[in-house]
Amino acid sequence: MTVLHLGDDENRFSPDWLQRVHSTLDEVGEVLVTTGSGKFYSNGLDLDWLLANGDQAGKYVADVQELFARILTLPVPTVAAINGHAFGAGAMLAMAHDFRVMRADRGYFCFPEADINIPFTPGMAALIQGKLTPSAAIASMTTGRRFGGADALALGLVDETAPEGDVVKVASERVAALAGKDPGTLGAIKSTMFAPAITALRTPA
Repeated sequence: MTVLHLGDDENRFSPDWLQRVHSTLDEVGEVLVTTGSGKFYSNGLDLDWLLANGDQAGKYVADVQELFARILTLPVPTVAAINGHAFGAGAMLAMAHDFRVMRADRGYFCFPEADINIPFTPGMAALIQGKLTPSAAIASMTTGRRFGGADALALGLVDETAPEGDVVKVASERVAALAGKDPGTLGAIKSTMFAPAITALRTPA
């Protein structure tokens, strides 16, 4: 089992952060669990870096979307252990996993794009819509609403909630029983299931 710790701060997607995550995925074991520390799972895009490096925005977005596509099609069972806030692209990263387990008492799951005037790219929208019912997609993508654990579970944004100290344990137990699936078969199934999202994520925005 590979437990990928996203970091101990806001875990925004800086270029160095993206490189570190990809390097870990190169060596992933029979299952993947991702989690953060403290208040944040991930706050998503590194907007400060993006504002300072606007000439690289196209490549940056492509790199982020490639991470989503890679998690979406990873040929092992995957679960996001959402220890705290998951906002924007951080919530999309969680959505790319097979399963999501969220802390029950604190933290928000939120797509704030409607409130910060950043429309979803076609790839990002396809990723979210590939995992949610139409009503859940509308409720989360068009409102900017912040969902706590119980509301996120009720809407179907996450599959389970757990106390703070048990999030990684519960998430690990959810996928441990699925270890040992043939990677070629599992990867092919995921690639077929999410083909429209994968194509959109890997098409330049």
